[in-house]
Amino acid sequence: MVIGILSFILALVGIDQLFKYLVITYLQPVGSLPLAKGIFHLTYVENFGAAGGILQGKQILLIVVTSIVIAGLLILLILKKIPGRLLPWMLGLVIAGGIGNLLDRIFRGFVIDYLDFCWIHYPVFNFADCCVVVGVFFIAVSILRTERKQEKKDHAPKGDADGV
Repeated sequence: MVIGILSFILALVGIDQLFKYLVITYLQPVGSLPLAKGIFHLTYVENFGAAGGILQGKQILLIVVTSIVIAGLLILLILKKIPGRLLPWMLGLVIAGGIGNLLDRIFRGFVIDYLDFCWIHYPVFNFADCCVVVGVFFIAVSILRTERKQEKKDHAPKGDADGV
């Protein structure tokens, strides 16, 4: 299963980098391309910070922290310390997204963002960000489900000492 997840990670990183190459090649010269005017645009943005533009100009910090987190998650994944069948794949999504944006920070000095839901005035983001968010969402859901099951188990009625 680990080889499959590592292949999944590589594929997602490849897709992310392909999208960013296409964005640089075709979108950067025009800046923004409305797909649904006023609702969803492809907009070229160079993000020198983290999610939503926080930590602007802190590239070294972001590279170091992201590298440590990715390395730790990969170690957990390779050592098979992540339980279940779905959770390791969701962790793979998080790792892939982290690597995709890390590559941008290292080789470009900024992250390329391009998905712009302008009708909700949300910061422009990219495919790698989507991977991280979807992965974290499903990890959180999995953890909450596991905790609920454990709570139900802990509060289940138990028979008395006589077995009655």
